[in-house]
Amino acid sequence: MKPFRYACDPLCLAACGLYLFNRLWLRAHLGGAFLRGHFNDLLVIPAALPLVLWLHARLGWRDAGAAPGAWEIVFHAGVWSLVCEVLGPHLSRPAVGDPVDVLCYAAGGALAWVWWHRARNRAPHLLR
Repeated sequence: MKPFRYACDPLCLAACGLYLFNRLWLRAHLGGAFLRGHFNDLLVIPAALPLVLWLHARLGWRDAGAAPGAWEIVFHAGVWSLVCEVLGPHLSRPAVGDPVDVLCYAAGGALAWVWWHRARNRAPHLLR
């Protein structure tokens, strides 16, 4: 398998591009509660996790070439949920905790895991 490319990973690049596109143009022109409130939350794991894991690899905390594992995705989605949806509203007045955001982090993480492991998922005989 090819080594994981972190910030150069196609999914990370696409998620970062979609995030910017939504922030700068899409939600202003199309509107809608989903684009304003939840679309970018779906992109948190695919956009931010590769950058965090790159740092972890540089610090020697993970295998540098490995794609993000399920436990890494679940752990980081949990940490971001805790920080952004539980602690954040207590630390910042305008922030509001939203359980749907947590579901979006999880859904984005699940879709990212499928993408990052698509070659392995297509060829189960390679796991033996």
